[in-house]
Amino acid sequence: MTTAALEPRAGRRCHNVLNSLHSTHYFSPDLGRELGAVGVTDPRAVNFAVRAAALGPVGAGAVAAAFYNYKYELVARHVPAVWESAAPGQVLAARARAVDATLRRLLGEEAVASAEMAEAARLALRAAEACSREARPLYAAHADLPVPEEPHLAYWHAATLLREHRGDGHLAALMSAGLDGLEALVTHTATGKGMTPKWVFGTRGWTQEEWDAARDRLRERGLLDGAGELTERGAALRQEIENETDRLDRAPYEHLGPQGVARLTELGGAFARAALMAGAFPADLIGKD
Repeated sequence: MTTAALEPRAGRRCHNVLNSLHSTHYFSPDLGRELGAVGVTDPRAVNFAVRAAALGPVGAGAVAAAFYNYKYELVARHVPAVWESAAPGQVLAARARAVDATLRRLLGEEAVASAEMAEAARLALRAAEACSREARPLYAAHADLPVPEEPHLAYWHAATLLREHRGDGHLAALMSAGLDGLEALVTHTATGKGMTPKWVFGTRGWTQEEWDAARDRLRERGLLDGAGELTERGAALRQEIENETDRLDRAPYEHLGPQGVARLTELGGAFARAALMAGAFPADLIGKD
């Protein structure tokens, strides 16, 4: 294993570009088309199905626990009923078809078939070798899936492993900080880097009233001010959460080493920027309002 020290936020930067490309399929018309073809037509059911399918035909409790910031009642409206429309294996196959179509559309055939894509896949898979299954249900479930043969799908698979590995650790940091799922969303949105309330309500199932109540709780703790902005204490807590998430997620990037991380970040950043320029994400997805 490579033991050379990484720059403090190198792993986080690398994860961010990998996660950006992973996330494109959630907003892709290809996903709705492929899931609709196997019987899953409600957009919210699609979201739960594709991310939870690796866990098997689990119930609402398991999905709500693993996803953390979705309202349980919304999850229970679609899970486990979604597995009656399509078994997890069918969902995974449909997701793979959607990812293939999405990456080809956003990046272009030349990029998909490029030597850079193959190199990025090798580097990301190498980093994922050092991920750990303990207390990481979404990562562990995806780690049991086979690695696709085509480089662009192998790269997406590795990005998914690294995203879920970091995400599972992030939930532990949020719990340690005493933030429930909705409070985590409210504070993340207050940083300006999270989803807008509109998207939180539409995808996570929370209401304006519940959002406002969470804000009140956070004000009482001194984490938000009267305008809903992070206080100095609130900003420090969010930074502590990210630092702890970095600590829990450092093994893959230490394993890859500084040069490998820098190269993967360079390659992944180019793919992520191309996807962004191709309109992969809604314009109003990120922000405070």
